Amino acid sequence: MQPPARRALLLLGPALLAGSPAIPAAPRNLPDEIIVTATRYPTPALEFAGNTARVDADRIDLLNASHIYELGTQVPGVWFSRGSGQEHLTAIRSPVLTGPGSCGSFLILEDGIAIRPAGFCNVNELFELPSEQATALEVIRGPGTALYGSNAVHGTVNVLLPEPGAAGIAVSGESGPNHFIRGKLLVSAPGEDAGTGFVGGLLFDHDGGFRAESGYRQAKGFLKHATDLEAGRLELGFSGNVLDQETAGFILGKDSYKDEAIRLTNPNPESYRDANAQRLSARWQPAANTADKGWDVIGFLRRSEMDFLQHFLLGQPTEKNGQASGGVTLLHYFNAGNARVTAGFDVEVANGWLEENQANPDVGTPVRPQGMHYDYDAWQWLASPYAQAEYPLTDRLTLTGGLRLEWLRYDYDNHLPAGTFGLFTRPADRSDSFTNLAPNIGLNYRPGEHTAVYATLTRGFRAPQAAELYRLQAGQDVADLDAESIDSLELGWRWQSPHLQVEAAGFAMRKKDYILQDSNRYNVSSGESEHLGVELGVDLTSDPGFYASLAATWAKQTYAFSQVITGGETITDGNDIDTAPRTLGSLRLGWTGDFLLAEAEWVHQGEYYLTAQEAQEYPGHDLLNLRASWAVTPNWTTTVRMNNVTDERYADRADFAFGDYRYFPGRDRELFFEIAWQR
Repeated sequence: MQPPARRALLLLGPALLAGSPAIPAAPRNLPDEIIVTATRYPTPALEFAGNTARVDADRIDLLNASHIYELGTQVPGVWFSRGSGQEHLTAIRSPVLTGPGSCGSFLILEDGIAIRPAGFCNVNELFELPSEQATALEVIRGPGTALYGSNAVHGTVNVLLPEPGAAGIAVSGESGPNHFIRGKLLVSAPGEDAGTGFVGGLLFDHDGGFRAESGYRQAKGFLKHATDLEAGRLELGFSGNVLDQETAGFILGKDSYKDEAIRLTNPNPESYRDANAQRLSARWQPAANTADKGWDVIGFLRRSEMDFLQHFLLGQPTEKNGQASGGVTLLHYFNAGNARVTAGFDVEVANGWLEENQANPDVGTPVRPQGMHYDYDAWQWLASPYAQAEYPLTDRLTLTGGLRLEWLRYDYDNHLPAGTFGLFTRPADRSDSFTNLAPNIGLNYRPGEHTAVYATLTRGFRAPQAAELYRLQAGQDVADLDAESIDSLELGWRWQSPHLQVEAAGFAMRKKDYILQDSNRYNVSSGESEHLGVELGVDLTSDPGFYASLAATWAKQTYAFSQVITGGETITDGNDIDTAPRTLGSLRLGWTGDFLLAEAEWVHQGEYYLTAQEAQEYPGHDLLNLRASWAVTPNWTTTVRMNNVTDERYADRADFAFGDYRYFPGRDRELFFEIAWQR
């Protein structure tokens, strides 16, 4: 146990010895699951044709995740691959995707609003969100409905922040190994009318890092205000973050993550990542709105900046990027006969910029030259009308369908001489536009009170990211890219009762015009891939307080084309895509009483290949985590978390590039101690 945790236990000891009053027991029955992301309004999950998963506030509070990876393990089909510090890569019904546009396959939302413009995502953008204080994390696996557009290819993640409510304040402090400390504050003050007032949260944490020179400091916060006016309801929101991180690079050598002399070292002590982001939103609902008919007008402004060393590349260039953007979403809900219809129109304008500069001497073949590689900015313009409808065919059978049309344009301005510069190619000034049409259709059948069966056929798409179009490599005079699309067929079954909730889904997807980057960082376009899998989520409770929860996935992700990449890999039709485990899963067993909760969690990650040739692989791992929470008084709670109880030697991410095995080693056994007060 680390000194901060030991001191906290000593201070708390007298209170524990004095005994604890009884606290009302946690509910033994599971509530009916209500979702909001998939339909943009609260809907019982049993009435929705499609998959959805929700991590609620009680689990978010119990986990108090120090990295978004820990929340991802709660959801079938999801792997937020942990990097150094707060870095991550995302996989949702997909392999872990890399490269400048890989993040374009996932739509990341905060209260239903995309946190980045469609063409300027970042692979690490989830760390910008105050997910540690969220009331829920909702995930849609695979492409969604017509209500969301570009980037909802493999999945959608929506972080839902607290709404104004009853007056209250909550404060917590946590300590852990490697000088980890965290403080959180949440304050809510009600207004004159129900659901009005303000709520705000603030988080600060510091981690010294378990590897040499790998610590970080970050702060996150949000503020929401809601008021009822004579003409309608106005909601204002703000959120933002600041990250100051020392980044640890890959350790090299086969199985080096097991070597005690290597795994805690940092081959790139000079590496860093500095980032900040802010988002401002406003939502207006006219007073004339009714339960069946109404309007929502949502406006937003966003900006972000990032400066980091690309330690994972030869030459280690520095990248600086940023974006400023804004837009409006207009939604209209109405009934057309027996059909419930949501029609909308999205408009978005953004300006993004990127600079890449290599201070180190020339290196590699083709050469990665010293000097400025890229310096450009681009305007993005987006407009998209869409509609989604639900029509009851019978009392038990509902037909859903939707259609989205989206137009996106880039106006690119290069600030350096156009042409080839070593490995890199800089296009001359140009404009590019993309138009996509995406339909979806589904059936939801209710054979009984507690169950539902559904089938969906959905198309997802994304326009190429600006970095894929204008950050070219030698031999790419023009990035002649089409929009990436995916077609998904899914069958699912749900059961909801007071003590048992089950969701099972099987899917088959085919992706076209796949834009990817191989393990040696060579760009590949016009690829195809196939994705087959089954997912299972189970929540079980009992009257005595015992509970269990399961998230399990089996998936096969394969290339559906063959190509020999000059200087890179050989891709073969039917081979597994690299960094795509066949199996993922987690199981939680626990007990909750009047004032005590105890839980054990098993997290599984299966083996996966590291290259397209299937010649190198990582064997996978299994981890055991323990958690216990004690309501000492009605206001005070203590929580202890122990991760990786067996002190397993594992890799958060394994890779093979530039002729060598590379790893981000997993963390050792860790003990965290938290004290929380609320009223």
